[in-house]
Amino acid sequence: MADRYLHLTGTAPGKFLTRKLGLPQPARLRRWTLETPALTGPVVHLTAGASAVTEELAAALTATGLEVVARADRPAALVLDATAVDTAAGLGAVHAALHPVVRSLAPGGRVVVIGVRPSPEDHHQAAAQQALEGFTRSLGKEIGKGATVQLVRIAPSAVASAESTLRFLLSPRSAYVSGQVIEVTDAAPDPVRDWAAPLTGRTALVTGAARGIGAAVASVLARDGARVICLDVPQAQEDLVRTADRLGATALPLDITAGDAADRIAAAAPDGLDVLVHNAGITRDRRLANMAADRWAQVIDVNLDSVLRTTDALLKAGTVNRGGRIVATASIAGIAGNNGQTNYAASKAGVIGLVRSLAPRAAADHGVTVNAVAPGFIETKMTAAVPLFIREAGRRMNSLSQGGLPVDVAETTAWFAQPASAAVNGQIVRVCGQSLLGA
Repeated sequence: MADRYLHLTGTAPGKFLTRKLGLPQPARLRRWTLETPALTGPVVHLTAGASAVTEELAAALTATGLEVVARADRPAALVLDATAVDTAAGLGAVHAALHPVVRSLAPGGRVVVIGVRPSPEDHHQAAAQQALEGFTRSLGKEIGKGATVQLVRIAPSAVASAESTLRFLLSPRSAYVSGQVIEVTDAAPDPVRDWAAPLTGRTALVTGAARGIGAAVASVLARDGARVICLDVPQAQEDLVRTADRLGATALPLDITAGDAADRIAAAAPDGLDVLVHNAGITRDRRLANMAADRWAQVIDVNLDSVLRTTDALLKAGTVNRGGRIVATASIAGIAGNNGQTNYAASKAGVIGLVRSLAPRAAADHGVTVNAVAPGFIETKMTAAVPLFIREAGRRMNSLSQGGLPVDVAETTAWFAQPASAAVNGQIVRVCGQSLLGA
């Protein structure tokens, strides 16, 4: 369903009226297209304090293909190196660097603050680096004009490992991602021969791919060069085949909760999987006092238990190739909770627990990363059926004052799936426009 309010505020009378009434002023987001694959304008590289990684960061930024400068009148992005900030007084350099230039950021621009992990041994450094999180989340809520703000914590010895993350955040692909804290390890990235098709030669399987977010994920992975296997329940076979045919993909009608699901997935991918996307999910909403046991069990089985079972089996069998990527779909409901969704929120919080626990072991034992996307209000057929006032609240209660699109979740999933994202592991990234819930 179209967002009529967003359209209204894009007109001169609508803009005047909503401004007079003090109503939200959402900016139309520019997403990736063949015609606009990159930000338009330079990236201003700023430094807070005497950083030890200035040259390495400059090289990583230049590798994105964007113009990197020390100053510009209307920059497309501001990247602040705050890795050297290790005292409360040092935070003054963050203000000094961004205060004079933040107003000059172009509409739909990007602000990326580069920090390091807070130290468990130095509480002064830990306080200063943790302060950057509060700073970036607050700046994201006030910056407006469709701009986004992120904090990326890097291992100082491996700035080059952040290239895929910088490429994603400094591009139209991250239009609906804001207020996030992303940690990048020192794992060496796998080489990418063609950044326009980074998944060339790789095989990806997407569950719940017949429609909605799953179909969008399959589409973006195919666009990026992957051979895609689209999986969904047999009842959705008509839509599944239609999606697969459109993408030149393979349709696999299969109930992911079936006891032989992992075996049938392995049979469909004889050369193994390089990308496994757990997107299948259902809702059976009721308040707990009115929720029958079968409604609870169905949601837990589809959304969580099937993910655990198939992941364990596919890793054990070696079906997920070394260097592979596992991406699961969580939800902000699993972070903030939601009225009438104790079952759904429990299942999605469980996915987050799975990712955080499995990620380091999967990397060590199998060379596989494990991450999750956590969508907020995404414009789908499901949200179109939500009552008007609840739907409008869902759209406006985020820093970008609008709902996201399935492609926003897909772009984030594709970033996790890239071979160059080996250093991104155990991360839960909310695709929610910086929702005011659970933020």
